[in-house]
Amino acid sequence: MKSIIFDAGPIISLTMNNLLWLLNPLKKQFNGDFYISKEIKKELVDKPLNTKRFEFEALQVLQYIKSNALRVIVNEDILKKRDMLLNLANNIFKAKGRWIKIVHTGEIEGIASAIYLNSSAFVVDERTTRLLIENPSNLAKILKHKLHVKLTINKNNLRKFRKETENIKMIRSAELVAIAYELGLLDKYIPNIPNPKRTLLDSILWGVKLDGCAVSKKEIEWIMSVENKK
Repeated sequence: MKSIIFDAGPIISLTMNNLLWLLNPLKKQFNGDFYISKEIKKELVDKPLNTKRFEFEALQVLQYIKSNALRVIVNEDILKKRDMLLNLANNIFKAKGRWIKIVHTGEIEGIASAIYLNSSAFVVDERTTRLLIENPSNLAKILKHKLHVKLTINKNNLRKFRKETENIKMIRSAELVAIAYELGLLDKYIPNIPNPKRTLLDSILWGVKLDGCAVSKKEIEWIMSVENKK
């Protein structure tokens, strides 16, 4: 059975933009299952339910878990893979004699789940995780610029991490809403104003960006240009 794994960030972006309902039609179009890991469920539901600020958002996500629009995967092999990947990832870059913690348990558990299920994609908005898998050299440059220190790279750990994650395809909530736009799932929001479809696409892309999706202004402009040619 085909599957897609979601990190917490994209689900939060969809929720904050009142687009969580897209999960059902997107899942139907995909003809597979949407999963979150146990740790990601904690981030989305268990912890927020104990806060006043995000309690209602957590209840919304919980409804989609109860309906199996989002399935929670729990597996001992995933946890073992998670711990191994977490140790590798957080022992790649060193500054001032200390390893830099660059990833957290949730996103790494999501990656481990994607590997275990051989998933079609891992939906993640966090820039560091994406760069670690897709472009670690660029990540190193960003860390050097941010920390203003000399960086040491454990090439052996980096090589092992990249080998483990080489088959993972990653997408962001920006691509997810662009797909929804292509499928016409957002047509009910087309406004009666000049350039209505362009305005709609621009609004949803900036909506997810401002709620945490690591997509640049240049990338948004590129997506806009591609979609407007179709």
